[in-house]
Amino acid sequence: MIDGVKIKKLRIIPDERGRLMEILRRDDEFFTQFGQVYMTTAYPGVVKAWHYHKKQSDNMAVIRGMMKIVLYDSRRDSKTFGEVNEIFAGEHNPVLVHIPPLVFHGFKCISTDEAVVINTPTEMYHYREPDEYRVDPHENDISYDWDRKDG
Repeated sequence: MIDGVKIKKLRIIPDERGRLMEILRRDDEFFTQFGQVYMTTAYPGVVKAWHYHKKQSDNMAVIRGMMKIVLYDSRRDSKTFGEVNEIFAGEHNPVLVHIPPLVFHGFKCISTDEAVVINTPTEMYHYREPDEYRVDPHENDISYDWDRKDG
């Protein structure tokens, strides 16, 4: 696992009324502060990648469908520099993925319907000066192929 990345298995508590799932708590070991909460989606087969932040950490949970979340450690001083992680998250694997600054990340919807992600970053989005840096999902220096790996 890339240094600083944390995976928290989410517990679903069902009863006859429905279900409850806690995603992020301030007593989680990696929680530092609250910036905002937002939802983003992807349609089947769509890749939303690559981007990273210089200040903010992300805390992502897929609450509908399935996503392949991919991380790349671009930090030259990291013991996991150059490492790539794939995390399959969503209805069949309810997890929270904590992504530290300077770790490139993106996701691909691998379910047959739209997938929904809830992110709770540590910083607010600043419209005039966003802490968001992007790289093309397919043409870049990251050694990763977003295609499905059959076999």
